[in-house]
Amino acid sequence: MSVLDNRANENFLEDVRHFLDENLTPELREAGRSTVGTHTEISACKAWHQRLFQKGWIAPAWPVEHGGAGWTVAQRTIFERECADNDAPILFAGGIRNMGPLLIEMGTEAQKERYLPAILSGDDLWCQGFSEPGAGSDLAAIQAKATSDDSAFILNGAKIWTTGAHLSNRMFCLVRTAKLDKPQRGISFLMLDMDSLGLTVDPIFMINGDHEFNQVHFDNVRVPKENLVGKENEGWTAAKVLMRHARRSNTTGGHLHRSFNALERMQAEKGPAPEQRLSDALRSVEIELAAFDALEIRCRHATLVQCMSRADDAQERAMASLLKTNATELNQKMTELGMRLAGAYAMASIPDGVSNEPELKAGALATSKYLGLRAASIYSGTNEIHRNLLANHIQKGNELVAGT
Repeated sequence: MSVLDNRANENFLEDVRHFLDENLTPELREAGRSTVGTHTEISACKAWHQRLFQKGWIAPAWPVEHGGAGWTVAQRTIFERECADNDAPILFAGGIRNMGPLLIEMGTEAQKERYLPAILSGDDLWCQGFSEPGAGSDLAAIQAKATSDDSAFILNGAKIWTTGAHLSNRMFCLVRTAKLDKPQRGISFLMLDMDSLGLTVDPIFMINGDHEFNQVHFDNVRVPKENLVGKENEGWTAAKVLMRHARRSNTTGGHLHRSFNALERMQAEKGPAPEQRLSDALRSVEIELAAFDALEIRCRHATLVQCMSRADDAQERAMASLLKTNATELNQKMTELGMRLAGAYAMASIPDGVSNEPELKAGALATSKYLGLRAASIYSGTNEIHRNLLANHIQKGNELVAGT
């Protein structure tokens, strides 16, 4: 399925390429090309965010009336692929992908007025406080507790694996405000300021040495009651809405194309006659990438149809699990191939400014990406859990067919 299926999309592609040519500086391209984790170095993120914001392209999936681009599935796909092919920075965009769409759907008018403009402009950067030391994939087991007085929730406990907490000025989080009959009940969805009194952030360093994750501690942190999203004790509903929007705005294919482009650059640098087995392996992942592209476009179109028809989102959740599982495992396969292409240079570890030798830099980057992507199959629920969700979905579908 081609995204260039009409003249309007071809014109849009020309507009995107013109914008990227004018706005992607060599420094921004280098920052994008060097990205290892979930986002590019933060100063490049902010610079690229501003250029997209000024163009009106910072929120592709948001409605136009709230400052979004209102793009079609095809336009979003075109833009993501062109950004990948041109090494644009990967944004630190939890606010754009998650918090903004949630507030558009469930926030009060005061919350929308306060937070949406700052999310669009990049003045507010948001991190997600879901996982806890004793509640990872099983979010219903969270124990971070919030009691309340007349004006505020008083929060105690901890969150872990909080991506970008050291870079953010806002957090959205799930906290337990009551113990009721089911663990999913009695949870509330709160927004809080990262400079709140009693809030501390401890870094967690990854195996490749990067600092992306954190543990966040709450010691009698006061959160104003107007920062509650949805109803008290019904935060599970808000969390499901947020994850639905996150699935719809995911940029999975773009990340894969970046990884594949890096492999092609490495192969080209090996000279005119690379080893046949490495060339064969590269062509094999290229075929898998093409298959994934077709799958992603089909799933995005199906999701859009479901959204318009307000159908049950069980099918959408299953498609998200399918895409997440395939994408993370293919990306890990690509980073493994990157180390094979780097050969002996994959053993390199080059501190900034020590060496400009291209082979050493490429080898060090390939290893860093390999190590950094080991955890990708754990993010947003482990791939094992997603396979269980897919199996349950298929089983229910078979039961429905058998019952007809």
